[in-house]
Amino acid sequence: MKLIGPGVVWVAALLASMLSLQRLFAADHADGTLEQLLLLPGSLVLVVLAKVTAHWLTSGLALLVTTPLLAAQYGMDASALGVLAAALLLGSPVLSLIGAIGAALTLGLRSSGVLLSLLVLPLYVPVLIFGAGACNAAQAGLPFLAPLLWLGAALVLALVLAPLACAAALRISLS
Repeated sequence: MKLIGPGVVWVAALLASMLSLQRLFAADHADGTLEQLLLLPGSLVLVVLAKVTAHWLTSGLALLVTTPLLAAQYGMDASALGVLAAALLLGSPVLSLIGAIGAALTLGLRSSGVLLSLLVLPLYVPVLIFGAGACNAAQAGLPFLAPLLWLGAALVLALVLAPLACAAALRISLS
């Protein structure tokens, strides 16, 4: 039971992120707010970053808060719990940022849910591997810093590039 715990928690993070991605920009697109946001003199990147932050607060942070309960359910020790929490803190924002790009690319399409899943799931795989791998390494007494550093690098890269790509995709989907 101890060995599958990190994987189950990361699949829960994946599903929590995926459930609300399709509606990330859909309401703003349907009522015309997105067109108005494009006309603002401010940067669309900041609006995208605010929406992604709100998405992470509702999906990723909730899972991060319940991590001790989930770890106790699977019999994980305290050191593995700390690594799991650190990995979720680094990796779950990456899931939201990558998902926002997919949501912006599929905005306005009829069957966008399936296409969104096909676009973002392959990009989620490295995050899930490094997140669960760090916790499994901590449980086995192996060095776990390298997967956490890879997650940190992915977070920095996603924070820099994902809002720009998402804003560009929103401009394309509205033109």
